[in-house]
Parts: sequence; C-alpha cells; structure tokens
Amino acid sequence: MRNSLLLLFSIFGFWLSGQECFFHLEVFSEGEPLPNALIEWENQIVGSTGPDGHFIYEGPCRSGAITIRASGCIPKIVAPELRSKDIQTVNLQPDPLMLNEVVISGTRTDRRRIDNPVAVNVLDRKTLVITQSNSLADGICFQPGLRVETDCQTCNYTQVRMNGLGGSYSQILIDSRPIFTSLMSLYGLEIVPSEQIERVEVVRGGGSALFGANAIAGTINIITRTPEKNGFGLQYSPSLIGGSAVDQVWTGHGTLVTPDRKFGLTVTGNHRERDAFDANDDGYSEIPEIMNNSLGLNSFWRPNNHHKVHLSAWRLHEYRRGGNRFDLPADQADQSEERTHDIWAGTLDYSFTPSDLPFEITAYFGGQHTLRDHYTGIEQSPGWGNTVSSSLMGGIQLDHTMMIGNSINRLTLGAETQWEDTYDAIPAYQYLIDQITRMDGIFLQSDWDLDQRWTLLSGVRYNQHNLVESGIFTPRIGLLFKPTQKWQIRGSWSQGFKPPQAFETDMHIAFAGGGISYIRIDPNLKAEHSNSFNLSVDANFPTPRYIWGFTVDGFLTSLVDPFILEEGPADDEGNQVLIRKNGPTATVAGITLETRGNYDRIIQVDAGVTFQIAEYESPIAWSADIKPETSFLRTPETYGFMTLQIYPENNLNGSLSSVFTGPMKVPHFAGAPEQPVDELILSRSFLEINLRVAYKQRIPNTPLTWEIFGGVQNLLNAYQSDFDTGRYRDSNYIYGPSRPRTLFIGINIQGSRSGS
Repeated sequence: MRNSLLLLFSIFGFWLSGQECFFHLEVFSEGEPLPNALIEWENQIVGSTGPDGHFIYEGPCRSGAITIRASGCIPKIVAPELRSKDIQTVNLQPDPLMLNEVVISGTRTDRRRIDNPVAVNVLDRKTLVITQSNSLADGICFQPGLRVETDCQTCNYTQVRMNGLGGSYSQILIDSRPIFTSLMSLYGLEIVPSEQIERVEVVRGGGSALFGANAIAGTINIITRTPEKNGFGLQYSPSLIGGSAVDQVWTGHGTLVTPDRKFGLTVTGNHRERDAFDANDDGYSEIPEIMNNSLGLNSFWRPNNHHKVHLSAWRLHEYRRGGNRFDLPADQADQSEERTHDIWAGTLDYSFTPSDLPFEITAYFGGQHTLRDHYTGIEQSPGWGNTVSSSLMGGIQLDHTMMIGNSINRLTLGAETQWEDTYDAIPAYQYLIDQITRMDGIFLQSDWDLDQRWTLLSGVRYNQHNLVESGIFTPRIGLLFKPTQKWQIRGSWSQGFKPPQAFETDMHIAFAGGGISYIRIDPNLKAEHSNSFNLSVDANFPTPRYIWGFTVDGFLTSLVDPFILEEGPADDEGNQVLIRKNGPTATVAGITLETRGNYDRIIQVDAGVTFQIAEYESPIAWSADIKPETSFLRTPETYGFMTLQIYPENNLNGSLSSVFTGPMKVPHFAGAPEQPVDELILSRSFLEINLRVAYKQRIPNTPLTWEIFGGVQNLLNAYQSDFDTGRYRDSNYIYGPSRPRTLFIGINIQGSRSGS
C-alpha cells in the first residue's frame, strides 16, 4: 500500500506543480481528536492539527506522499482528495511500544525514538501507574540497565545505579535542566512524587558532550506533567507495609488549556504519610516514617507561532525520621536520624522561531534552593546540623536545520553556566562542607542524516570548572545505521569527567562501630575522567495484530583516577572516617538484553536484564581490617526487570511486574552485638514480584470516570533477613528490595472535557 501511494504521487507530481490544492483533514486516535499532529508533505512539515484535531490546507500543490505523524502514534501515509473541502477523517493507531514517541534527551532536540542516533528509553506514566510507583525511586528501576538501591537502614537514602556505576555518575535533569543538585540527589528520588512526572527519558552511556559534568553513566531527564487537555484527577491509596506500617498517599492534578492552545497550565499536588517499620522487632526502624507535601505546576504560553514560553516549578516539603523512641524528640532517642527538607525548584524557557529562517533560538534558566535541618545521633548526642544548598543555571541554544545536497543536518550551538553553593555543618562532630562550584561550557553538535539509512552524530563541549585547573573537552560521536525500517544499529564513543567536589554520599552521616561514620575529601583529590563505548542493535517487527522487538546493548566504560572510599584514621571522638580519594584505573563492561511486545493491544510485555563486570586494576582497602578487594562493592553482576500488562476488556486491566537483583559483595562494619568484626558479605539473590488489578467505569451522563484498584508489592516477601540490631548497628548494612510484602488499595476519579 505504501509503495502504491508513493507511485501515485510520483505520476501526478509534474501535473500538480504550480497548481493550487486545498483539503480538510480530521485526525483521531482511539476516538479522541488528536491535536498537534504534524502534516508532512514532500518531506516538509506544512502544518499541524488544531486542538480539535482539524487541519485545513490551502496552498501550492506538491508531489510526494502526505504523512501524518503524532507522538505516541504510528505514522500514516494518506491520499486525501486534493481539491475537496469535505472533511476527510484519518485515524492513527497508538504505538503500543512508543517507538514513534518524540524525545529530547538524546540530542537536546526533538527526535522520534526510532530515528534518534542515541538510544533513549522512556518510563511513561502508564508504567508508573501499573507498578504502583508513588515516587521516582519506586518506578525508575523498571528501565533497562538501571537499579535503585537503599543505602541506609535508618534514613533510607537512595541512589540510582546505571550500567554498574554509582549515583554520582548519572546526571539527573528536570525538564532538561541540570538543577537536581548533590543534596537533592541524596533523598530526591523518593521525595519527587510520580504525580508530577509525565515521563522519564533515560540515556545510557556518556552524555557529557551535551550536559556537562557527572554524566559518565548517562542522564535521567524528568519531564514534568504537561498540559494536554482540560481535566482533573483525584486519588487516594493506602498501603500496609509488612502487616504493620501504614502508608497513605493522596494525589491530585488539574489541567486547563485554552481553545486556541495558546496557553496551558497543569497543577499537581501530593500528600504522603508513612509510619516507621521495624523488620526485626528490635525497637529500631528499617523504614523511616515520612510526611511530605508537594505542589507543582507546568505551563506554556504561545502568543503566536514564533514565540513560546514554558515555565515549570516545584515546591517540596518532607519530614523523615528513623531510629527508635518516636514518642520523644530526636535528640532524646537511643539512636535517631531526622531530616526536614524544604525544596523550591523551577525552570523557565523562551523559544523563538523566525518565519523566514530555518533556525530556533532558546534561552533557558533554572534554579533550586534547599533548606535542610537534620539530626544524626546516638545515646542523646548533640548531633544537630543544618544544610543550605542553592543552584542556578542559564544558557542559550541555537538550532539550525540545513540541507547539504539531499541530506539534512541539524546543528546545535549553545553556551551555559551552572553555579552551586553547598553548606552542610554539624558542629558537635566538627563536620563541615562549605563549597561553591561553578562550571561554564560551550557546546556544538551536528546531527546529520546522511541519507535514509545513515545518521552521524558528533559533538564536543568545552568545560571550565572552578575546581579544575584547566579546561576540559568532552567529545561524543555516534552513528546510526538503519538497513531496513525494522532494524537500527547504533554505535557511540564519548568522554566525560567528574570534578573533585562533594557528592550526595558526602552529605550522609551513618552509624557504625558504636558511633557515627562520615566522609572527608582528600585535599589532593583531582578530577576523574572516562571513556565510554556503546554498541546496540534494535529490531522491531510489526504486524496487523501484534508487534514485538528486542535490543542488545553492549557497554564499556574506562575510569581514570576514579573516586574511591578508603577507611582512614578515626577522629578524636573515635568515629569512623572514610576518605574520598583517587584510585586505580577501573573498567565497567557488560551487556543489556531487552525485549518488548504487544498483542492486539490486549497483552503487553517489557523486560530487560543486564550482565556486567566492574573491577579496579588493583585492590581497594575499604576496611583496615579486611583484605583489599578489586571488585566494585554493592554492584551485582546480574539485575533486571519485567512488566506485563493485560487488558481482557475495556474496563478491567491487570499487571504483573518484577525486579531481580543478583548477588553482590556488601561491606559490613563491626559494632552491632552480632557483628564483632568487619566483614565482606556476599548477598543472596532477590526476586521482587508485584501484582495490580484495576476496574474502571464511566459515570453515566457525566464527564467523570472512577477506578478502583488493589494489589500487592513484593508478593513473595523477598526482603533482607539479617539486619543489625540495636543502637550500635551498621546503618549502611542494607541491601535488596526497599520494602517487605505490602498490600495496597485505592480509588481514582478522573474528569475531562470529552468525558474520557
């Protein structure tokens, strides 16, 4: 059919030249009008559908095919009557695997996933819903090559590991801007509610050529919930953790979009209350109590077709406390960690697209300010502290599309500056981080479609960091080859760096050896550098009834002067001190296998598994009492995920999801009654299985739908069973799933102008 349409347009191409054409299209998807669908004629965009899904063309006739494209839908070639004002209806089928979704993270420009020279994985809202993910930390593990780990038994701070590298090797962005600071990374994965997230775009492999420092493992771009159509939603979901601790979450959102789509606003809200959970009945919590509130907004304003303003803003407040004696103030408990966070964050973008020139200019700004009051103490010690963290960034980007013969080259040129001020102090422990960092960068990228099969991506960024003596170049080059529409082969190489500054783990105080444990930075610490290589093969096979595909992705990252932690001399109070210093060259290499499929939009499956090795060239002395170790600690050689969605009928759906974590070496410091010496433990494997069932029904004669749902997380109760006990426990000795078996129920009410 496709070839017949192309032949038809070719035959009449000469006759159409110089003639006037007019036609009227009405574009739908799943019975709903489809706004912002692009109408492409002769490989040029001639317009887009309005808010009601309509498009009217009046102008010169062209030769070639007319293609309609929309994010999340399968493109469709159409042959409308070119001289008819009758409305002609076109239906686009949803793309069940989201292969045609438009993403921005790979190249900093809008690109369809399937055509992107950089592989981009997307965690969408649907996955957050079916996995019952209340926060970013709950949902991000359902992506290939990513693993979320909890690193403190008392406060439960988390980090996301990508391709075997720790949290500080991945750069977290909010609406494409690097305002997620080191302090926010400490608890932010759990503080950020899923209600505020539209999708999360993940790029594995070095991305420093575009985004600056600390993107050695990749980037995680949180896209906040965007205004699409008028509507609202309210949800309440209580859970029961381990049969004793109650976790309640209230969420809500509302969206307003003007009929001309020149203005849109989405407001989201979230409130959560969670009781502390004691897993081993020793009177001390393994999961802290939490109370948080959040408010977010995302808006756009288009005064005309040439100008657009986009604003997003967050206000987050969280109180968390772990330890014991919750009926008393934190400094009267036997052991306690208490944190109160107040976070303000936002981004502002302005885009200008001239009508007579093929380029776009974007100026952008972002900032974040966090206040943290915290207590970390044992036996009523005066361990009070406070933290102030602020960050600002701004930049300008020019995107220019040019024709070189029959090829298209998209050039991106930009400059930006980032500034961060971090102050963290606990006077009683003589602990202090007082650090200002600034990085200025300029970048240039060429995204060149050489022909229909080959795309060459090349780019370089020059960085000037105030903690690094000389400027640093971080290049990146990638190649996409599409032998057919079903296959994509991608290869890339990039360099990256980490400046010698404090990261999230440096602002965490743990308990160990009957006192506290904290990190100090070696005054001679120098920048870390990396070389990253990726090679992947994608294949997708669509048919009228089903689509399935797979990805094989190989990765190798070499780290020069990597940051390591070694045990140093105890301080004057006998507390454990870990020194962050440069270590020997290290290599992380592995392979990630993915598969995906959808049958008749009734069953959909997504799964991924990673096999890897991570080794230093020479051993690291993580403990003065134990033989040094070459392997990366807390890094399993195998891990993966799976999600299965079933839609037996329109109103009923179910989902099954799982996360697998293989064995890993975990350090265990002495101090607890059952742990007299430092030891390196090989953990067992964990398979976490989650089940969710939901029933949805429209309320007659109203624009409302209601949904009830329920299920269980960690069905098999795969949970750590050898936690330390008592006040002298090693609080960093925690691994495996973040929660025991948890039952949940909930109700959701949605309303929209169309009643869907």
